[in-house]
Amino acid sequence: MFVNADPLLNVNFPHIRDLTARYGMATISSWEGFAGEGGLISYGTNINEANRLLGACTTQVLKGEKPADLPVQQSTKFKLVVNLKTAKQLGLTIPPSVLGLADEVIE
Repeated sequence: MFVNADPLLNVNFPHIRDLTARYGMATISSWEGFAGEGGLISYGTNINEANRLLGACTTQVLKGEKPADLPVQQSTKFKLVVNLKTAKQLGLTIPPSVLGLADEVIE
């Protein structure tokens, strides 16, 4: 099950985590902290990179540039986190090829 990175869902994640564990559902989210809180996998924009881009854009606007004249930007750095504890609880084996790509593996 995909859990969108959304403030409402993030705040209710303990309930989502408990329900998906009860029903044996694997979960993935683009929210960076998701796997660290008990989800199976998180893959999404590196929050530090996104905040850096936001700060640079804000600086340009505060210096007088018109927001409409600024180029559209998006993060190019992404973070993959795999929670092996959750995988074990679900009876899943994460392939070594996926673990090799992970930026962080929670054991």
